[in-house]
Amino acid sequence: MDPLRQSPCSDSSQRSSSRSPPCEMLGYVGIEAVLDQLKIKAMKMGFEFNIMMVGQSGLGKSTMVNTLFKSKVWKTTPPGLGGPMAQTLQLHSVTHVIEENGVKLKLTLTDTPGFGDQINNDKCWDPILGYINEQYERYLQEEILITRKRHIPDTRVHCCVYFMPPTGHCLRPLDIEFLQRLSQTVNVVPVIARADSLTIEEREAFRRRIQHSLKAHCIDVYPQECFDEDVNDRILNSKIRERIPFAVVGSDQEHLVNGRCVLGRKTKWGIIEVENMAHCEFPLLRDLLIRSHLQDLKDITHYVHYENYRVCRLNSSHVLPRGPGWVNLDPTPTRPPGTPGPSKISRRRRRTHDNTTEEY
Repeated sequence: MDPLRQSPCSDSSQRSSSRSPPCEMLGYVGIEAVLDQLKIKAMKMGFEFNIMMVGQSGLGKSTMVNTLFKSKVWKTTPPGLGGPMAQTLQLHSVTHVIEENGVKLKLTLTDTPGFGDQINNDKCWDPILGYINEQYERYLQEEILITRKRHIPDTRVHCCVYFMPPTGHCLRPLDIEFLQRLSQTVNVVPVIARADSLTIEEREAFRRRIQHSLKAHCIDVYPQECFDEDVNDRILNSKIRERIPFAVVGSDQEHLVNGRCVLGRKTKWGIIEVENMAHCEFPLLRDLLIRSHLQDLKDITHYVHYENYRVCRLNSSHVLPRGPGWVNLDPTPTRPPGTPGPSKISRRRRRTHDNTTEEY
């Protein structure tokens, strides 16, 4: 071994040994059982995941949700049977508990009917931003109580899937305005809805135009490059960023293809298989949201987006509503809490001096 490389290690080992002696394990201890303990505890508590679907009516948002979780978590309206178009943007949320192989997932879905459906769509994103910040505020109010719950209910939006119409041109001004505002507050995953209406060449050209517009307007969608923790994350997320926005097709109908049942859309030209990468990129969206990045979406929501909101609110804490359990904190003491001040010490000395003089 090279002595130049060995000497720093020996010096560092000597310094560390001077502080604490090395510990050699003489046999199996079972530290790795901590992973099993965490798994058992997590399966008992279950998981929470909150998704928001944003896009114009008719882009298949409800169908996409049902396709993602392979269940009727959201009721779909047949074409032509829908009610009158909403005059204003309304937010609807529904919560389901999904269980698979003993793992429970509390899923909250938020739909935004009426978004982008009006002639004048000015500030149509304000109700969405207000809803996201309202969930942050609810979590903050529970967090700052003196007596907090052991488990604070998490209603914060972990991911916002933004559906773009398959125009084949470029991002609309509405898309740019929305993404610029929402990407600073929540994890945004853009997708090209109803991608089966585009040819493969049109789809790739549309994707390149969208990626160029995102870079030109400094819109940082999920997964953000600045949050890659190591080389493996960077490699995986770079491949995902190359494919964003995903060109997706949703369907909750099963069809028989070559002796097997598949989810797909039946046309007179054939069946568009939802889970076939040769037909669409739905598997990439499913893997991102559920199989590979679900926990990362929650972590970035808590440690980045919510933390930004929390810092801003606490910096202006004088305007926070005084709810039940509120406490006004005194200025930070200059000495440890158990140390009496000089006035108390002087009073104690006077008392002991007076007692000694009286005895004499």
